[in-house]
Amino acid sequence: MSTSTPVLARTAGRTQRSAHLAQQAKRERRAAWLFLLPDSLGLLVFVGLPMVLAIALGFFRVDGFGNIDFIGGANYVRMVGDPQFWSSVRITLIYLVTLVPLLFAVGLALALLVQQKFPFVGAVRSALFVPYAISLVVVAMVWQFMLGDRVGIVNQVLSWFGVEGTSFLGQPSLALATLVFVTLWFQMGYYMVIFLAGLQDIPGEYYEAARIDGAGAWQRFRAITFPLLRPTSFFVLITSTVAVITGGLDLVFIMTKGGPAGATSLLIYYIYEQAFLFGELGYAAAIGSTLIAVLLIWSGLMFLVTKGGRFDDGR
Repeated sequence: MSTSTPVLARTAGRTQRSAHLAQQAKRERRAAWLFLLPDSLGLLVFVGLPMVLAIALGFFRVDGFGNIDFIGGANYVRMVGDPQFWSSVRITLIYLVTLVPLLFAVGLALALLVQQKFPFVGAVRSALFVPYAISLVVVAMVWQFMLGDRVGIVNQVLSWFGVEGTSFLGQPSLALATLVFVTLWFQMGYYMVIFLAGLQDIPGEYYEAARIDGAGAWQRFRAITFPLLRPTSFFVLITSTVAVITGGLDLVFIMTKGGPAGATSLLIYYIYEQAFLFGELGYAAAIGSTLIAVLLIWSGLMFLVTKGGRFDDGR
């Protein structure tokens, strides 16, 4: 028998395996698209379509009473020259650069804390996450009551220590800081859970090897935890930025209504005012469309710069 027969048999076997793997990959791709189809349809109908309509609405003057006039880019020109719009942008940026680092730092610190083993750690995790499970409207009403000038429990507790009570929501210098605090209290449990999931994905062998080499807690965090948490950190930075800019309407509407003296008039509340209080639906749509465009550009740039959270790992 010729020696080429086994070679031909092995070649035929590899060809069959390749064909089988290709068929399996094709079936998996088909299954993946089927699983993605319901969510994709939901995003298309409830997110994509309203977004397109909002962009189109920005080129019209709409008063909410059936009067619609095409005005081209007049709403965008008006937006550029609107001092109230720029004031809301400034306040939103202050709110953003204050709150996002706090959410990142506090969420990570809490995740590192509840990752440890101590009595009732499960109860502590639940207690920290519970605020996020509560309706934001309820959160705003509870904190508004607690921070009340005369009957608020916060001022009463401060008086027990000889501290004179103050108006947390009535002073421009304190109102925005109070919103930052309440938002931080409400959202920190969510980001704690995200970071905790990232921490639990880090293999324990890395820490064991570092301990054997004599690395301290800070060295282990700097050399192992923080680098391996980069994809999670990227996700937290993107989602918290979007949540801070586009959220907070409930808090502002119930607690301050943009006051005092416009000190808490976030951009999202300014859009609400223009649309539903002043009937300027087209102008509100123009501002909202611009906000969406800025967020998409910023998210894309962050993804390109950080390579989706992998940063400088060479891939």
